Amino acid sequence: MGSRRTALAAALAGLLAGTAGVTPAAPAQARATAGLMPARALAGPTPARAATAPLPARAVTGTVVARYAFDGGRSSQIRDDSGHGHTLRLIAGNGGTARPVPHRSGQALRFPAKCRAGRCPHAALQSPTSARLNPGTRAIAYGASVLLAPSQTSKGQNVVQKGYSTTSSQWKLQIDGVAGRPSCVLVGARPGIKIVRSAVSVADGSWHTVECRRTPTALTVLVDGAVRGTRAISARLSIANNRPLSIGGKGAYADNDQFHGILDDVWVRIG
Repeated sequence: MGSRRTALAAALAGLLAGTAGVTPAAPAQARATAGLMPARALAGPTPARAATAPLPARAVTGTVVARYAFDGGRSSQIRDDSGHGHTLRLIAGNGGTARPVPHRSGQALRFPAKCRAGRCPHAALQSPTSARLNPGTRAIAYGASVLLAPSQTSKGQNVVQKGYSTTSSQWKLQIDGVAGRPSCVLVGARPGIKIVRSAVSVADGSWHTVECRRTPTALTVLVDGAVRGTRAISARLSIANNRPLSIGGKGAYADNDQFHGILDDVWVRIG
């Protein structure tokens, strides 16, 4: 009798010890096991749903028809490093200028700062019109390296363009609004203005590369080599005008969409 009591007590002690070592299931895991919550809810969002993840950029083809490294130490009579002769000259108003500043092993150009006075300085760089800079319906890519402080944003700042949206066809790279987001613009006689805006800002006081690309049926904006916005366009959209190439603003007058930061490495590629 005593031995049977001893065996029963030992078995009960072993059962209690095993139960004490079990960790309760987490509520979510328990509900999933019970069929109350889908198991995929525990895994979190998939990478494909990440809204801010940039898309990879494809290689650019075509011919470089204009390029400016600004390493000559001048703010006027700036040579075209592509060899196509699209020399830039400074046009300015109210004492505005584009001042050379160090950048990497060379130089960049600082444009007039943001101004709220009645007579603000204005400055832009322009080359004479050239049919070589008119893409028609062909592919075109254009871009620049930009540095823009958060305090220097405005409703719109033109980086590089050829043509005007209201009086001719146009291609343009600009930086929009207080948020300082780049956008790419194409304007044809028909079907009108097409614009794509970047999902990210470049107005943080650091250097960024910004690029616009037109293929037969798409317009894309890239920041630091990553796709940050794209939209469909018509393959019939044609750009050809007799306007100058303009950098840093569309002119030297008051409403010139002045760029208020530093520019370097401006380029245009067609084909």
